[in-house]
Amino acid sequence: MAEAIETTESVKKQYIVVKIGSEQYGIDISYVDNIVRMQKITRVPKAQTYFKGIINLRGEIVPVMSVRKRMGLDDDVFTNASRIIILKIEQQGALGIIVDEVKEVVTLGADQIDKVAYNKKVDKDTFINGIGKNGEELISLFNINSIIGEEIE
Repeated sequence: MAEAIETTESVKKQYIVVKIGSEQYGIDISYVDNIVRMQKITRVPKAQTYFKGIINLRGEIVPVMSVRKRMGLDDDVFTNASRIIILKIEQQGALGIIVDEVKEVVTLGADQIDKVAYNKKVDKDTFINGIGKNGEELISLFNINSIIGEEIE
């Protein structure tokens, strides 16, 4: 099969749309390794408040963090819809993040994403790097590196 060379305007990315509270967020699917149901999280002493602990995922120990707590929101309330999204981060290995619900996968082109302008010195804790428009819905697109930036050295 011959591959077509695409311009940046026509490149589309897939995002997993998750809910945290009443808001929708998109996670670049290239970071997502797995989505698992909530399970027992073993606490780790003296960890940051947003670091919930670790889980054993098929023999692999995976640290788990609360995106809600990381963003300064209320503590997690676990329901049947709560999920742990396992992210594969090159330098750091696997990391789980807790979300309230996984909704769908959407494909967004560059023309459907508005970049968020921010001052790097002032807004180093900006967790959003763009807003995706999917029909009438707006989806805040996570900057995964700023979310996971501090908890694993």
